[in-house]
Formats: sequence, structure tokens, C-alpha cells
Amino acid sequence: QLQLVESGGGSVQPGGSLRLSCVASGFSLDYYSIGWFRQAPGKEREGVSCIDTSGARTKYLDSVKGRFTITRDNAKNTAYLQMKSLKPEDTAVYYCTARNYWGQGTQVTVSS
Repeated sequence: QLQLVESGGGSVQPGGSLRLSCVASGFSLDYYSIGWFRQAPGKEREGVSCIDTSGARTKYLDSVKGRFTITRDNAKNTAYLQMKSLKPEDTAVYYCTARNYWGQGTQVTVSS
């Protein structure tokens, strides 16, 4: 079964950190760029970050630049999104995508 599974979400206070993981099964991530998206309540899904197959090129949403870092470990068939200095406006369900597959999402809540 081809699927992506996210994990690592949770509730943190402003300024806190989380690391999201995205594990692929049924196919190798080696050949695909990977993207992280998020969707907050009442808002459209937006792209947060993406990484190319080698990991050498990354892109970020302006509002997360300098706070989020996307990486990948092809040996583990996993992508990560390290999130630091989290803000309440980062609250959303975070999704990873590759090869036109989407994970089920993981909830991130930033609140004091």
C-alpha cells in the first residue's frame, strides 16, 4: 500500500519547537520532491516548504523562513520539518506530499 504518514504534531506554547516526520511506505521517496503544506481552520491549504530529490534545494513560505527547516533522509524514506519559534498563527493541520500522494495530516497547535 502506497502511503505517507505524518507524525510529530502536538500542542506547544509560543516560542516552542516541534519536529514533524513524514514516512513513506510502498514506494521510495528518492525520486520525488517532497512538500509540506498546512491548513488552518477556515483557511485554504498553503504550501509551507519543499525540498528537491537531493535535498540541495529548498523553498519556504515567507512567514516561516528562518524558523522552519525541511530535510530528508532517503535511507529512512522519511522527510522532516523542524519548526522553531512557533507562533499561534502556525496552528494548523500539517500535511506532507510526494508523488501526488498526501498523508492524513498531523495537528500542530500553538497556544499559551
